[in-house]
Amino acid sequence: MISSIAIIDTGYASYEYEQKLFEAHGFTLMLFNGDHRDHEMKYQFASDAEGILVRGTPMQRDFLEKASKLRAIVRYGTGYDNVDVEAATELGIRVANVQDYANHAVSDHAMALMFSCLRGIPVAQKKLSKQFGKPPFPEIFELHDKTLGIIGLGRIGSYFAKKAVPLFHRTIVSDPYIPDHRFKEFGADKIDLSTLLSDSHVISIHCTLTEETRHLINSEAFRSMKKRPILINTARGPVIDEKALLYALDNNQIHSAGIDVWEEEPVQTLQNDLIKHPRLIGTGHIAWYSDNAIKEVQKRAADNLLALLKGETIPDCLNP
Repeated sequence: MISSIAIIDTGYASYEYEQKLFEAHGFTLMLFNGDHRDHEMKYQFASDAEGILVRGTPMQRDFLEKASKLRAIVRYGTGYDNVDVEAATELGIRVANVQDYANHAVSDHAMALMFSCLRGIPVAQKKLSKQFGKPPFPEIFELHDKTLGIIGLGRIGSYFAKKAVPLFHRTIVSDPYIPDHRFKEFGADKIDLSTLLSDSHVISIHCTLTEETRHLINSEAFRSMKKRPILINTARGPVIDEKALLYALDNNQIHSAGIDVWEEEPVQTLQNDLIKHPRLIGTGHIAWYSDNAIKEVQKRAADNLLALLKGETIPDCLNP
C-alpha cells in the first residue's frame, strides 16, 4: 500500500514542488479541498496519512491519538502553538516548523506598519479630497529624538532592530533569553519589560506565543505606557489582549496600533470595533509574505517533512 502525505491547509498557488518531491520518494500527496473551517473533515481526510503539512488547523492530542499511521507533522511557518508538541512526542510523532525564512518580509512589514501609524497614512487618504493639505491628526512626531522599544530579539526581532535602530535616539529591548552581547551588537540597552513599556515612543512585538507571553500586553501594560506609544504586532495575536487594546485606543492610552496578527483568525464580527478603529491599521496575517518567502516556506516545509519521515536530524525539529 502506498503511503500518503496530507496537506490539510491549502491555499498556495501551486504544490508542484511537493508533488514531485513526495512522489519521487514513494508517497502519494493528498490536498484537502473542503471547507477550511471544517476541522473534523480535515481530520478524517488525514486519518491514514504518514505525514501532514499544516498551517492553522489544531493538531491536538485527541486527533493525534487516532492517527495511527502518523509519523511526522510540519507546520508551514515559524509559529507552532496550534500543534501539541508534547502529545506528539509521547506518541512518537516528530514535529517541525520552518524557521528563519521570512525575517526580511516580517521586519519590512513591521516597519511599514510603524510608518503608516506614525504618519496616519490611511486616515490621510480618506481625507484627501475634503481636507487636502491638512495633516490627518496633530500627533505626528519625528523619530530621531525618540525611544524605540523592542519586545523579543530573536531572528525577526534582530532583523527589525537592524533596520529601525538607526532611526531613533535610543533603543531599549526586553528579552530575558538573549545573551547580553547581542544587545550591544545592535546598540540597544537591555531593560526590563515594565521600563520598556513606560519609556518607549514606539513598541514593536517580536516574541513567540507561550503561556508566559499570552496577554503580555494587557490592561495593566497599557496603563503603564506613559509616552502614548505606537504599538506594532507582527508576532502572534494573543500576545495582546484585544479588549484591552480597544480600550487603550478609545481612551488615548496609545497613539495608534499596527496589527497583522489577531486573537481570532480569521477575524470575527466581534472584532469589528477594533478592526474599524480610526487609529488602528490592520492587515490579515500577511507579514510573512514576499515573493521569495512564499517559495522558501513551501520548499523547506516539504523538505523538512521528508527528512523527518526518513529519520534524519534537522535544525527545525521541535522534538527529539
